Amino acid sequence: MTDLIPIRVMLVDDHTVVRRGLGAVLSISDDMCLVGEAGNGEEAIQLCERLQPDVILMDLLMPKMDGITATKAIHERWPNVRIIALTSFKEREYVEGVLKVGATSYLLKNVSADELVSAIRRSMAGQPSLSPEAAQVLIQKAIEPAQPGSDLTDRERDILTLMVEGKSNGEIAERLFVSQSTVKFHVSNILSKLCVSGRTEAVVVAVKHHLVK
Repeated sequence: MTDLIPIRVMLVDDHTVVRRGLGAVLSISDDMCLVGEAGNGEEAIQLCERLQPDVILMDLLMPKMDGITATKAIHERWPNVRIIALTSFKEREYVEGVLKVGATSYLLKNVSADELVSAIRRSMAGQPSLSPEAAQVLIQKAIEPAQPGSDLTDRERDILTLMVEGKSNGEIAERLFVSQSTVKFHVSNILSKLCVSGRTEAVVVAVKHHLVK
């Protein structure tokens, strides 16, 4: 009888206490082992290249590089690495954003230890796991009418307003007290949701359909 090869898991979260808690969950699972920890997206990419984990538990809002940007970069370079978004946020922009760039699952941090372990195992089997809140977001999107801009979040509308004013990503980031990578992510979402290829087209659609005040 051969020994069971454990699932190699990497944790990405900017809070040490959270990583310790997740590590404790993994330590009591015989078929899993913690191979590395990162405190932001940049560290996650560097560690992934060196450690080649099977599964990554990825937080979304972190300094230096957010989890969605890191997920996209990791998925493009190592498509076989399963990425589970594990966050406190249930807003549509995060759910859609990280699933679109390669995450296999979306869970909230209030998930139980058993549910988390099950999600990791399901991920290895190619099966997604969604928190009820994330599932509701996707269902709501499916039933909404295709009105231009109807699926924009409040944050995206704020950024679109600043785009109409002619602000650059850097100026928007400074105004909203967020990173430029976060603004870039939101702008990309805005262009996708408005079905346009550039900022100028987005501004035209916004004005034409009265998407901003």
